[in-house]
Amino acid sequence: MEFRRLGGSGLKVSDISLGSWLTYGGYVERENAVKSIQTAYGLGVNFFDTANVYAQGAAEVVVGETLRAFPRESYVLATKVFGKMGDGPNDQGLSRKHIKEQCDASLKRLGTDYVDIYYCHRYHEETPLEETLRALDDLVRQGKVLYVGVSMWTAAQMEAALAVADRYLLDRIVVNQPLYNMFERKIEEEVIPLGEKKGIGQVVYSPLAQGLLTGKYASREEVPDNSRASKIGADRIKMSEDRLQKVQALGRIADELGITVGQLALAWILRQDNVSSALVGASRPEQVEENVKASGIKLSPDTLSVIEEVLKADQG
Repeated sequence: MEFRRLGGSGLKVSDISLGSWLTYGGYVERENAVKSIQTAYGLGVNFFDTANVYAQGAAEVVVGETLRAFPRESYVLATKVFGKMGDGPNDQGLSRKHIKEQCDASLKRLGTDYVDIYYCHRYHEETPLEETLRALDDLVRQGKVLYVGVSMWTAAQMEAALAVADRYLLDRIVVNQPLYNMFERKIEEEVIPLGEKKGIGQVVYSPLAQGLLTGKYASREEVPDNSRASKIGADRIKMSEDRLQKVQALGRIADELGITVGQLALAWILRQDNVSSALVGASRPEQVEENVKASGIKLSPDTLSVIEEVLKADQG
């Protein structure tokens, strides 16, 4: 397992990390969820991600109870705040009240005194940036949060937050969690350049396009039982014929390299120095074992060029 700095901070995280969205506390049996976390830890993964809204706190409980078997200093734990956690007018968003209450609730579910990273899960137009950043800074000063992050914020929103933090000497954002994979590359335009300039690392989610880039889907009609597509539908994971054909072409490149198409997709993401970690999901320990093997794979310029030709080709 290889490790990278989290943005401009001194914290080092495994370049492959394990998330719990749509899985732990959800459609994945608890036994497989626990075994996946244990397997990841045993293979050197030190970075685990969850959120308060994942199964309305159930994912945090599973992650926290499983990680409690390991020394707290040996892993990096992240959770998030923003989403709807109740029916009241203050049960979502990034107000001081919601942030404070949800951080305490997450710590209780996780069974820990602090989280290493606390993300603002989305940007909140209704709350002043200063209020949000002061609330997060308070949590850092109290020792409940070590590093502040955001998820799915635009480059302009992050730049504005950095300006407010610098103006009032508040803790700065060091990590962003955006969508990024071979089919979703928008962050290459502004987010990654900002991250490189300002010391904000990217911990990218859905690096395998919700399983599409694993090569397990032969067609829209041939969907394996218990796969994500069988649970949420082919349209939800954007399973188009164009993308399926590109996955087949990528599979041939992977075969020549002696790796899986999933490992190729992860190694392609990790070609970006600004990416601190690729956040994978897993419903079975075997998936963790396969994904972790992508750590350390270096793709040559020639291979990257061929991949680019496949991704930009019109398969129409």
